Amino acid sequence: LRLLILFCLVFNIYFREQTELREKISLDGLNVDDVKLVGGVDISFVKDSVTEACAAFVILSYPDMKEVHREVELVEMKLPYISGFLAFREAPLILPLIERVRKEKPEVFPQVILVDGNGILHPRGFGLACHLGLVANVPTIGVAKTFLNVDGLTEAGIKDFAHGKLKEKGESVPLIGESGKTLGAIFRTSSGEGSFKPIYISVGHGLSLETASKIFLNCCHYRIPEPTRQADLLSRDFLRKL
Repeated sequence: LRLLILFCLVFNIYFREQTELREKISLDGLNVDDVKLVGGVDISFVKDSVTEACAAFVILSYPDMKEVHREVELVEMKLPYISGFLAFREAPLILPLIERVRKEKPEVFPQVILVDGNGILHPRGFGLACHLGLVANVPTIGVAKTFLNVDGLTEAGIKDFAHGKLKEKGESVPLIGESGKTLGAIFRTSSGEGSFKPIYISVGHGLSLETASKIFLNCCHYRIPEPTRQADLLSRDFLRKL
């Protein structure tokens, strides 16, 4: 019973904070022509652990995707995972890496950061990419491999709908909820007749969906955009060498 009460208290605190912060999100600002550097963040877990992990922040030149800088460190998850509240678990571990670069290497601080998580394509319109972008005051793009059911949209329904429309690599369709709001876009980033594995992107903070889409596509050499792909590879490689 105590655990249930604690869970309800935490849920209410998180819900209230997300609701308040959501009102501060900007869906405009960054001009794609001003982008020279892009960042990517990701977290990988130590094998068989739910608390020990590695946070990585990679910065690449844009649009040629050459590595410019990297930050990586072991971290400990202080909070359990609660669906829809990933930001409260992961943002405190990623933000120090972002702030370290801003303070110590401002010349390589990126104009935009791609985040392995959702932006406004989220049950409460405020995913990890929104949280990081708003707190760090940097434009962010949410990049997700799985879909959170939101605003009447379901992953099965979206994939069935998009599969018939997205025939070529780089094609996309907007994700429009039952409310009529455009929440993001679904992209095909791989070619071939194999299984359809789309990527879902959404605005985190500080740019439009149109700008986010252009940047995202220019970062895609493979299915996953290079900034988050390289951050994932870096964190996994770091853990393997421990």
